[in-house]
Amino acid sequence: MKRDGPKKIAHIGIAVSNLREAVHLYTTVLGFTLEGYETVDSEKVRIAFLKIGETRLELLEATSPDSPIARFIERRGEGIHHLAFQVDSLSERLRALQEQGINLIDPTPKQGADGNQIAFLHPSSTRGVLIELCESFQMRSEFEN
Repeated sequence: MKRDGPKKIAHIGIAVSNLREAVHLYTTVLGFTLEGYETVDSEKVRIAFLKIGETRLELLEATSPDSPIARFIERRGEGIHHLAFQVDSLSERLRALQEQGINLIDPTPKQGADGNQIAFLHPSSTRGVLIELCESFQMRSEFEN
């Protein structure tokens, strides 16, 4: 039985040390469209959403020195942090991945940005790439500024 794959690339997460400066680069210099900002307190991150075609970039700035983004920048510097794929039935997909031996950072979905349920797969199981799976329940049309 063939399993349905991801629906699309939901976003590419990019860790930045200064969100304001990064937004300026991506919008003014590179011409991306800024959709808005959101803070996800549970992940200790502030996000700027940038649109490119059907895909988004998420510029991620730590709001605390102990956030995953702060630790990432400390170890590796700024740059691509993760790839996110839109999926259906996130809970079922996580169970199936775990049955296949994939190491999950999040064995159950949690609340992410933009009304999505999310879960991360550990890079040790995905050839060194941090992968986020997203299931959309509602897409917000307005963000905080």
